[in-house]
Amino acid sequence: MSNSVLYDVPGPKARRRSFIISIIGGVVIAAGVAWLIAGLAAPRVSVNGAVSPSLLDPSRWDIFTDVQLWLGVGDGVLATLRMAAVAAVLALTLGVLFCFGRTSDTKWIRIPTSVLLEFFRGIPVLLLMLFTLLVFSTGAYWAGVIGLGIYNGAIIGEALRAGVKSLPKGQRESGLAIGLTPVQTRLKIEFPQAFRQMLPIIIAQLVVLLKDTSLAYVIAYPELLRRVMTYLSNYYGNNYQFSLFVIVLAIYLAMNLSLSWLARVVARRTAGGAKGKRGRKDEPVIDMAKLPDAGMGGGVGPL
Repeated sequence: MSNSVLYDVPGPKARRRSFIISIIGGVVIAAGVAWLIAGLAAPRVSVNGAVSPSLLDPSRWDIFTDVQLWLGVGDGVLATLRMAAVAAVLALTLGVLFCFGRTSDTKWIRIPTSVLLEFFRGIPVLLLMLFTLLVFSTGAYWAGVIGLGIYNGAIIGEALRAGVKSLPKGQRESGLAIGLTPVQTRLKIEFPQAFRQMLPIIIAQLVVLLKDTSLAYVIAYPELLRRVMTYLSNYYGNNYQFSLFVIVLAIYLAMNLSLSWLARVVARRTAGGAKGKRGRKDEPVIDMAKLPDAGMGGGVGPL
């Protein structure tokens, strides 16, 4: 009997076919890796016929013992993280404001916010950076921060709006019933729940924001990519471009994989919390009986 509702347990022919396909796939992958290594290990021939050492030659990697190299790389990492951190704060702030305007009961706020939000979502981040730099002359750093903050704020605002809309109507009705204004209900009851629910998506968007800091290379901000591939490459010479590229690649992978791991941990814990709450079906989310002055417009304190 099958142990899965999706497919039957494979029989002898299917297992043999799967085994053969696995072997072929492994051979293809091994051949691809061997081809890549052979290409990297082959001497480089330029257009004019000059031959230079291969990309794996030790003469291209002897700069790793130079302290000045790592100091320059550290400056690039700090510049990248400084831009990403300020842009993340701006994106979260704008995300809350966009969500607030997008879910407003007043159409004079909701409609312009919707138009503005769709406008910012539709513009590439690099164009936002260039527009800010050319029109407002903010300098490369703030052009990058503003471009990243506005674009990612629009994405986070939509995620928060989806979180607010997914809440049961009783959450809002309970807040209004105990005397909270619509704004207070949104800030004290709906936003905290929506933010917790959408936290994994928000962190994933912050990973995208961190990766997009490399676009600041175009507007001449000395973030990690520009500092290593331009400044350090000019200092050490084009002979080391590949090894410097590997350094940038490894650092970006380390930073983004760390944030992705954090997103998975948060998603797991959020899901665990949600399951725990779903297990207590008989317990209301807001216990009106425990609130003083419930139904009389004075029960703000317990929230």
